[in-house]
Amino acid sequence: MTNLPRVSSRELIKYLTKFKNFEYDRTSGSHHIYKNNITRVSIPERNEIGIGLFRKILQECGVSEEEFKRYWFR
Repeated sequence: MTNLPRVSSRELIKYLTKFKNFEYDRTSGSHHIYKNNITRVSIPERNEIGIGLFRKILQECGVSEEEFKRYWFR
């Protein structure tokens, strides 16, 4: 098991839009919906996303933990 950094929803959205071509779709309550050609993902507006939810979002987006860590710790 790898140690993932703690990230906020804004930091995760920044990564997905810059490197994975996700675009804003809409807002539903406190959740922001982003999509690309293949997938749609719901990201809650939080200061810190829980590690389990963070892993699930990365998995849905097709991003490995190692790939995200390379971006984060560069």
